[in-house]
Amino acid sequence: MRRVLLVWLLALTALTACGDGRTPLVLYSPHGRDLLALVETEFEAANPDLNVHWLDMGSQEIHDRVRSEAANPQADVWFGGPDTIFARGVVDGLLAPYRPAWAEHVPATSRTGADYYFGVYRAVPILFYNADVVDESEVPTDWDDLLDERWRDRIIIREPLASGTMRTAFGMILARSVAETGDIERGLDWLRRLDAQTREYVQNPALLFEKLIRREGHVTIWELTDALLQQQRGVPLDYRFPSSGTPVIDDAIGLVAGARHPEAAKRFIDWIGGREATLLVARQVFRLPARDDLTPEELPEWAREAVESIVPAEVDWQLIAERGSKWMARWDREVRGKG
Repeated sequence: MRRVLLVWLLALTALTACGDGRTPLVLYSPHGRDLLALVETEFEAANPDLNVHWLDMGSQEIHDRVRSEAANPQADVWFGGPDTIFARGVVDGLLAPYRPAWAEHVPATSRTGADYYFGVYRAVPILFYNADVVDESEVPTDWDDLLDERWRDRIIIREPLASGTMRTAFGMILARSVAETGDIERGLDWLRRLDAQTREYVQNPALLFEKLIRREGHVTIWELTDALLQQQRGVPLDYRFPSSGTPVIDDAIGLVAGARHPEAAKRFIDWIGGREATLLVARQVFRLPARDDLTPEELPEWAREAVESIVPAEVDWQLIAERGSKWMARWDREVRGKG
């Protein structure tokens, strides 16, 4: 009910906030307050005739919300989430084609031939821990380390059904199982063993960080950007890149089909993937750019270090896009709470 009320208030605000003559622009995004507040301020400064409104929610929640509103769209831009979820949005008729001005500056793997969505950032799942509790000698350095007995009841995880990051991490395990054995059974067993180690699944990233800081959990799987933001705030959280490889996610953007303000939406999409906005977001809120035309000298130090440290995993992205929802439904039925 709280989420429904927030969406209703957002829609009401968007409809009534034009008394100053500005056109409203509604973003649905999983990117969090730090990034969204920054781009709202900067984009409005560059486009004083537009009034940005945003709603922050999980990637899967956005897909479900846009689909439920398909007959009467409330969002103009779907801003953020794994491209595997965007691919399902295309199948469901939730996106309209639009080719932004910066399309040629992202790799071919970060864009679709039909122009429905394009990668803006790279999202990187990592091993994330409370450095005040976890001794340097026991820090997990790869995925299988999480299954060690010493982590029993010390792991907390963001609710996987709502999170594109967790769906991708779990999808990597299951797709690898298919590649190696022909089915997902071995991958489900791995996730069942992880479930046995897991103290709790929490509903949002803010609660995840709070519980890590309060030492209610010591280790998690989460995303590089939030780890860097938390470190910037001085909290004792640290991270490792999995040594065997991590699924580097194309974090995408697309125009919502039937958007009320399509021209404003296109202006935002053109702006957010442009060189200036890309570097602004990289420097201030730690988003790794998808653009491949940026020199190392242009990137902030953290991004250069990340590019050098990340080991990209081999991932069957098409398989995850096609079967990921069914896999997660099966995980929810057969694995959650049964490890």
